[in-house]
Order: sequence, then structure tokens, then C-alpha cells
Amino acid sequence: MGRAVQSFFVTSTGTGVGKTYTTCALIRQARALGKKVAATKPLISGFDKEKIAESDTGAILAALGEDLSEANARKISPWRFAAPLAPNMAAAAEGRAVDCDALFAHSRAFLAEKTEVALIEGVGGVMVPLDARKTVLDWIAASGAPAILVVGAYLGTISHTLTAVEVLQMRKIPLAAVIVNEGVNDEVPFAATRAELAARLATKILPLRRGAAGETLRDLLSPADCA
Repeated sequence: MGRAVQSFFVTSTGTGVGKTYTTCALIRQARALGKKVAATKPLISGFDKEKIAESDTGAILAALGEDLSEANARKISPWRFAAPLAPNMAAAAEGRAVDCDALFAHSRAFLAEKTEVALIEGVGGVMVPLDARKTVLDWIAASGAPAILVVGAYLGTISHTLTAVEVLQMRKIPLAAVIVNEGVNDEVPFAATRAELAARLATKILPLRRGAAGETLRDLLSPADCA
């Protein structure tokens, strides 16, 4: 089995900024381009098995065109915790712990599967703790995939974005793009946020408008970007 032609780790500056919205947009765009796409959110907090359709896992399954079954939810998200907390805290609430070695190995194995586009969606922001020592940053580095950083247009997003980019660069993690996701009640003009980031970062700054199908993300899936 060969490595995926294109692989990305979708991360963010924090919780609720739009990782799943972006992941689903990328899935739908890849499918529209006729590409074989696989996606996983291996670790999820705040998961209710009775409400799969309302979860990030369910949204990914829907974008992939797969049934919202318990079996498919286990496949997309093998590590599921009920409490809507950071993974280490959510696991502790159940008397468990996140097995980072197993999580990282699962992600590498997923990226080695034969497909054209492979997407791993993380949890929370870049520095969210997974256990007593490791964070999402360690997970991204262990996966070996380039990062897609999803950010918002809220007040403070410039600082949060530059901080996240800085730590990714410190770990020598390739940054495929920064995606500015439009929120419902953004405090800062969307175009101004994108322009400010574009002036400060030497990477793709792509817009994702609220309710958009994600055509603006197709640049990431073009043949010219394939390894």
C-alpha cells in the first residue's frame, strides 16, 4: 500500500473555529473533482453515541457519503469520550487515558492507505493536551503530514494564528495553508483578517465563507500540489 498522494492534518487555533466544517468542505471538493478521499477524526471529546448525526464524526461520515452507523463512527473516530473537555481531561473523567503511541501509529497507518486525498482532523487547537506530556502538536509531527491551520475572523485571531504558525515552524511541520473560516458573528471584517494574515505569512491564505461549498479550497487539491 502506497502513501496517499496528498495528505493533510487539519488543525486550528482553538475549539469551535471550523476544523470539521473545513474538513467536510475538502472532502466534498475532492469528491467533486473525482478524487478518492479518506478522512478520519481519530480522537473526539463530547461524543454521544445516541446523537452521531450531531457530532463532528457524523458530519465527516455525511460528507463521505457513508451511513451514520455505530460501526462507521468507530471507524472514523476510534477514541471517543463523552465529556466536552480536552482529551486528557475527558479520558480521565472515564478512568481512562489517551494512548498517544497507539493514536500516532493509527494516524501513520491511515496515511499509508491507498487513496488520493487523506485528511486527519485533530481536536481543539495546536497545543491542546492529549495526556500528561503530549499535545496535538506532537500528534501532527508524528503523523508526518503537512498541516492545514483553520482560523477565525474574531478579535484576537491574528495573535492566535501567528502563535500557532510559530510553534508549527519550530517543530518544522510544513504548513500547506491557513484557512480563514467565516463565523456567524465575526467581530472583525472577514476580508481585513485575511489581508492582515496574507501580509504577515508566506503561505496560502484561503477564504472559506459561511455556507460556501468550499470551491475556494480546490487550490489545495489541484494536481500541481500532488507529491
